[in-house]
Parts: sequence; C-alpha cells; structure tokens
Amino acid sequence: MKINITNSPFNEEQAEQLNELLQTLSPEQKMWLSGYILVSEQVSNNEKESTSTLNSSDSVQSNQQTEALLAEKEPEVTPESRTITILYGSETGNAQSLAEIFEERLVNLGNDVTLKSMEDFNTSDLKKVEDLFIITSTYGEGDPPDNAFEFHEALHRREAPKLDGVRFSVLALGDQTYEYFCQAGKDFDIRLDELGAERIYDRIDCDVDYEEDAEKWMANVINSIGSKPEDTESEQVVSESIKLAKERKYSKSNPYEAEVLENINLNGEGSNKETRHVELLLDNFGEDFEPGDCIVVLPQNDPAIVELLISTLGWDYEDQVLINDDGDTLNLEEALSSYFEITKLTKPLLENAAVLFDNDDLKERVQDKEWIQNYIDGRDLIDLLNDFDTTELQPDNLFQLLRKLPPREYSISSSYKAIPDEVHITVGAVRYQSHGRNRKGVCSVEFAERLQPGDTVPIYLKRNPNFKFPQDSDIPVIMIGPGTGIAPFRSYMQEREELGLKGNTWLFFGEQHFETDFLYQEDWQEWLDKGYLTQLDVAFSRDTEHKVYVQHRILENSEQFNEWIQNGAAIYICGDEKQMAKDVHQTIKEVLIKEQNLSETEAEDYLKQMKKENRYQRDVY
Repeated sequence: MKINITNSPFNEEQAEQLNELLQTLSPEQKMWLSGYILVSEQVSNNEKESTSTLNSSDSVQSNQQTEALLAEKEPEVTPESRTITILYGSETGNAQSLAEIFEERLVNLGNDVTLKSMEDFNTSDLKKVEDLFIITSTYGEGDPPDNAFEFHEALHRREAPKLDGVRFSVLALGDQTYEYFCQAGKDFDIRLDELGAERIYDRIDCDVDYEEDAEKWMANVINSIGSKPEDTESEQVVSESIKLAKERKYSKSNPYEAEVLENINLNGEGSNKETRHVELLLDNFGEDFEPGDCIVVLPQNDPAIVELLISTLGWDYEDQVLINDDGDTLNLEEALSSYFEITKLTKPLLENAAVLFDNDDLKERVQDKEWIQNYIDGRDLIDLLNDFDTTELQPDNLFQLLRKLPPREYSISSSYKAIPDEVHITVGAVRYQSHGRNRKGVCSVEFAERLQPGDTVPIYLKRNPNFKFPQDSDIPVIMIGPGTGIAPFRSYMQEREELGLKGNTWLFFGEQHFETDFLYQEDWQEWLDKGYLTQLDVAFSRDTEHKVYVQHRILENSEQFNEWIQNGAAIYICGDEKQMAKDVHQTIKEVLIKEQNLSETEAEDYLKQMKKENRYQRDVY
C-alpha cells in the first residue's frame, strides 16, 4: 500500500519522497530500516535523559551504541523443526494451484512439507499433524468440493480426534455472488478451532479475484510459523507475488491477445438459443493444453450499459476514478468498461452501499438477509442507484463499492495435438429480462454481438487437473454433456482421432430441438462413421410432448450403462450444476441400485470410490 496524506501523518511532499525511497528498497532493507527507527528512538530518549549535549567523542560512542543496539535487537526468527501439512479441496483447480505455490515457497525455505488433496489424506493421521494449512473452494450451496467432501464429513463427526498442539490456518476461495460465500472454508476454520487446534493466522475469504488476498495469507502464515529466508534467493521466494510467480506464462496480469479467426452461430434459424463457436489464433502462444482445460477471457462491459450507468451517476466520462487503495486511477469510462463489475450485485456490495450512500432506507433494509438475497437476484448497479438515492457516492470511493470485473472461463472445445496454432471455445449467449429491463451476459454477448474476425481478445490458459481424460483406448469412456457442456468432449474426440485411439466411447447430449440445436452434429456423425465414437444418445426436450433429458436416456439404457461401469468405464459430466448434474448423479445411482441391487447408501459409496479412482469426474458450473 502506498503512503498518502489520508493514511499517514505525512504531508504530500513527505509521502511522495517516502514512496520513491520505499520502491528502491529490498525487503531486508525495509526490515532493517524499521528496526533502526525503533531503536534510534529508544537511544535518543535515553540520551536525552542522561545529557542535553554531546561532544564529538560522545557522538562516536553514541553511534557505536546505536549500532550495537540494532545488532542486538534486530529480529531473528529461527524456523521451528515442525512438519507442515497442506490440504486442498479444489473443484476447478484454483485451490490446488495455490496449494502447490505455497508448498514450493515453504520447501524453498527449508521446511518439511506434505501436500495432499483432502481425498488422499487419511483422517486418522490428523493426530500426527503439527502445522495444518487448508486451502479450499466452496461448491454448490456452501458445500465442500468433491475431493474434500469425505474429509469434511470426517472432521465433523463426533469421534473426530482432538487436535491439541496442532497449529492451523485456512484460505477460503469463493464468489460473493453466492449466498454461502466461502462456506466450506468457514466450516473447516470453525471445526478445527472446536477440536482444540490453535489458529496461528486468521482465515482469509477470497472473492473471484483472489490473487492479492492469497498472497497476503501466504506471506503472513510464513511469518507466523517462524520461517525466515537464509539467503537472498530464498528471500525472493517469500516476497515474490503470485502474479510474478506465474509471469513465465500468460496470466490475468499478462494476458495473450488472441486474434478471432471464426465466430459463428451454431444454432439454426428459429432456435431459442445462440451458441457461438469461436476460433482463436495462438500464434507463438508457447503453451500446450489438454482436453478438459479452460481458456480464461478478460471481458469488457457492454458500452451501452456503461453509458447508461454514467448517465445515472451524473458524472463525466473523463472523471478520474480511484481503483484501489494505492491511489491508482482510470478515467470513468475505462474503469466501468474494463475494471469494475457493474452488472451483478452482491451482499457485500449492498452492505458497503448502505454506508457509502448514506441512505436511511437502504441502511434499514440490509439488516434483513432474506431481503438482500431477493434483491440482488437479477439486478445490477443501475437498479441500485435508481432504487436508493445518494449524493454521497463520489469517484474517489467507487472502488470501495465495486469489485473487480471477474474473468470468464470456457472449456476448450478443440485439441492441441490436432490444431496446435488454434484454440476453440463454445459460448452460449446469455440474454434474459429481469425487473423491467433486458439483461445480457457480459462476456457471452461480447462474443455474440461485438467481437468479429480480426478483432483480438485478452486470454490465458487455465489447466483443470480434476477433469482429465484417459489416453488408454482400453478404458471405456462415457461422456454426458448437454448444451455447451459438449465442449470438452469435442476436444477429447478430436484428440482421439488425431492419435488414432479407437475404443468404447459413448456420448449423451441434450438440447431443446434436433433441427436447430444439435451442436457439432456433423462432427459427431463423422466420428460415429469412422468408429471413434461407439454410441450416441440424444435428448431434445422440446421435440416431444413430455420433456426428455439426458438422464432419461441413461435410464432407458440402464442395463448397458451398468455393464460399461462394471467393465471399468470412466464417466465424465460437464454442464449445469444446479439441475442437470444433480439429476444425472441421482440417475446413475438409480442405475446402480437397479442393476447391482445396491442400497441408496451403497450406490453413493460406489460413486465415491469411482471418484477416488478418477473414474467419475465432473466439470459443472
């Protein structure tokens, strides 16, 4: 954080001089300087008490005393010989990636570190743990991720072990647009404390823009456990930010500008849907990818919405807007176009607005959690400004109200091995009406309406270690992907064809109408004809009197579906989490109950075991 006249006792000239100096100092120099100032003040006070004047020899002696005091009082931290355990719960790979970065830092500082997914950790070993650090995302309605579910359950059982002597801290990842923000992390934090463990650093709850908060947590945990770099090289590991750690790749702070090669509508005329097939050029990109990985896009807000918002605020397009505590600014139009999220409301946003707006009605309403959840659904910042008058909100405090514009992730729908210089994504345009206004998805409609071949879009690659396909043609593969959930399966089949891998593959696809909504129909028919796809079952819900979905097709093929499972098939599900994924999960359990005479509990346990064996993987959103 930069020093300025609002957060320090310095005047503007002094603050500017200090900021210039601090930018040139290493972490070691900053630590020495802080100690020097503290001890010098002590020495100065002692000298004042003893005498009011010093001759030249006294001055030399005083300087020597100061240096001795500095040497004596310079903080020295000796790393304790305690073992460190890092456990992560990760649905899409973010928590796992952070855990791996944290492990690398701790190991480089000379620590003994064990890194494991929660599903690979034996809860009976908790008694042996000394320092425990948990990094977890939250899934669905406040649930832990799939690979953290059993550990979460075990920790909350009555017979869970007492953890006296264990030190811990939790880093929680989430999204403030959800009611149960970071709930899994909160659960772990509370439960570890209940079991007697010592919290050595407070839990940090991260929103979708998690890098800075995660960096803060890592640095403070390292300080809390007493790890200190023994040389310059290892010191740089501690001070290096996550942003810098990823500099060797394209990232959010250093995106790749990809040229749009193709941007076509996959749906036929008369469809209720608009699904864009987008091809991006990866000239000199320098990174490969696998089926199941994602492309992350840094979107721009709709210029029409930005214009309406500026009009509602009554500000000038060129007004300079603070975007953070460091004093960085952008003009209003740029800030609202590319930096701030303006199309979604969150609970923290409403709570901050109650303070910043100085609106008594809003202050009263935000005391009601149920009202907040109902109000934020389908509304945006323009609605909030229209519903609750304010004259207090100013450009300088807008950043205290709004969060950063989150990037959007899209499953890759092409194979690197087949087309190394391109990447394809499949984007469903989101449009709907809510509270008297037409609404649009930020990124999906940017593709649908504004990005044309020849334009560029900032992107970076995100790997998904929890959604990986077998390269062994002897393993049967069942793919369940309605709508845009088809994307990773197109990538996988394209790769199988490139590698010449034939074997048992079965796709379940669903949409509204056969005539207009059968995404990539020609590709699937060609793979069937060539023998790369063994079986295809489709469900078009609006073509029949009674709606038929992919789960109904699974039940119709119950016996064969079970045979594939018993022959070692791996099941992959991609698409909507709220309805489809839950319904398909329940349907697969029904197949197991019917065909293998299992109980409900036994069927659930069967699927849990398949998850452990990486034979049941889901990429749901």
